Amino acid sequence: MGELRSKAEHTEAIRTKGRVRVVVNTRSRQGRRHYPAVVRALRAEGFDSIRFLPVVDPKRLRATLEEALADEPDLLVVGGGDGTLSAAVKHVAHRDVALGVLPLGTTNNFVRSLGVPLDLAGAVRVLRTGKVADIDLGVAGDREFANLASFGVSVEVAGKVRHGVKRLLGRAAYPLTALTVLPGHRPFRAFLTVDGHRHELLTHQLNIANGRFHGGWQVARDISIDNGRLVAYQLGSGKRLRLLLETMVRAGSGRWRSLAGGPFVVGREMHLETDPPMAADVDGEVRLMTPITIRTVPNGLRVMVPDDFVDS
Repeated sequence: MGELRSKAEHTEAIRTKGRVRVVVNTRSRQGRRHYPAVVRALRAEGFDSIRFLPVVDPKRLRATLEEALADEPDLLVVGGGDGTLSAAVKHVAHRDVALGVLPLGTTNNFVRSLGVPLDLAGAVRVLRTGKVADIDLGVAGDREFANLASFGVSVEVAGKVRHGVKRLLGRAAYPLTALTVLPGHRPFRAFLTVDGHRHELLTHQLNIANGRFHGGWQVARDISIDNGRLVAYQLGSGKRLRLLLETMVRAGSGRWRSLAGGPFVVGREMHLETDPPMAADVDGEVRLMTPITIRTVPNGLRVMVPDDFVDS
């Protein structure tokens, strides 16, 4: 990729010339409902050069993103669920274009990690008044991701959660579906090697996070999407009852936990082996298997964030 402008130059370009391309998955529940409001709100912000590319066929998502980027915009605005954002991240990574995100998903984990408001008007305002920041990406195998790689019961949940339940209950659909999966789920043994130390655990669920949020709830208050570190943590242990209780607590409260007080492992690179080998859910895509190495790519993605975002 070519050389990137300074963040200050890029921010100024967006605020003045404002070459903006907008890709919204109108087949998603939120995208279909809010697309007219997205168009009105962005036009009201007065960007000089703006083009809208609604995605009516999910199979055309990647081609639509490539079409938008062919215009060499300063800002690519994307709205949709985890799959839409995951595809956008792969296209924008390491390029001289900032990614702007709209809260049109079910859990909006990436949006929350950036500190972008969850109301549409507030998120659009950030696109005009915010700043450009460079954040970390994770890499699992050869796949870059923004938020999370997960292993265990959540992979089954992602495949079984019904769209009707998501439409009705939003982010609560995931822990509620987990309650139906857990009784038949068998624990697995995980071996995690970080900085020369090998950690062994028996669990039903292991997550390795780049971002701060999972399932719409904050993992821990001292995790950042911009500190060059991954954080691995388990939910529950090898006992279903403990995971069941933790799932219910998280569904009901989403309480903060601290890295100093929880079962966390922190590092820039992690090698994971499991017994038995397991599928990996990488930002909503289930295509990789353990053993797998996961690492960070500092400043791998340029994004539009609120002005008070701490950009390290």
